[in-house]
Amino acid sequence: MTGSKVVAFGHFQPERIVPNTELEKLVETSDEWIVRRVGIEERRWGTGVETVDSMAIKAATMALENAKDINAGDIDMVIVATCTATDRSPNMAARVAQALDMNQGPATMDINAACSGFTHAVGLAQGAIAAGTATNALVIGSEMLTDYTDFSDRTTCVLTADGAGAFIVSASEDNAISPAVWGSVPSLSDAVRIEAENDMKFAQNGQSVYRWTVTQLPKIASQIIERAGLQPEDIDGIILHQANLRIIEPLAEKIGAPNARVATDVVYSGNTSAASVPLALSKLMASDEPLPSGSKALLFAFGGGLAYAGQIITIP
Repeated sequence: MTGSKVVAFGHFQPERIVPNTELEKLVETSDEWIVRRVGIEERRWGTGVETVDSMAIKAATMALENAKDINAGDIDMVIVATCTATDRSPNMAARVAQALDMNQGPATMDINAACSGFTHAVGLAQGAIAAGTATNALVIGSEMLTDYTDFSDRTTCVLTADGAGAFIVSASEDNAISPAVWGSVPSLSDAVRIEAENDMKFAQNGQSVYRWTVTQLPKIASQIIERAGLQPEDIDGIILHQANLRIIEPLAEKIGAPNARVATDVVYSGNTSAASVPLALSKLMASDEPLPSGSKALLFAFGGGLAYAGQIITIP
């Protein structure tokens, strides 16, 4: 069975920075309330020119620029995770392949598992490589959540943001991506939703999601570590879906990985759904203090469905 590894990262965010004080002008809220409840200080909103596919293309371009010895012509699979696709057809992955002149004709597909879409997509890319049907996969999470935001709802409009992140996943002699642990909670399938009957606006039962995360998330994270054949103390980084800082911060301690660096990009990027995990990790790797090569990073995301997925990758 062929192994796989992540070889490069990329990301893109719109230029417009929206601090909490700007939201105070839209709804009855305050900077103090938002920071206390979810930990967000600012987020990025589209400027009117960005789309799901244009952001995906820019994140993919950065990932390709960061990859050694891999270019657009080497990609034989493109997966875009999104729940806010601009069009029903063609899919966003096809738009990416067209924009990057992938005339070799890679497999192109979108998947919608909401906030956990990207970690699902990494698992799908890993499976395709293991089956021998792909060698180099471009995996992207891209979301324009503000297109589906009710700006009169103070419980949700303070969360949502726009952005994209990308990985290049390639075949490897060594398996540097652990098997995905994924699943769903059908009884909470309506806890996070964008439905036609609600004018396609993002809505959620925040308390139900929060209760599930604080009780179940540490258990599933421990399963991911166990399936990877590791111990909690082996984990060097934790990149959780950037939904709420109050959920993210205690995880390392709860699973027994007190020395792991925990990504907290939600503070500056808000909730970007399927884009949040690759966006947070790519920004961390582009910072002045990236995770060292060889580090073990736990990826885990959850959201609409209620679907969840996660795996451990070795940092290139």
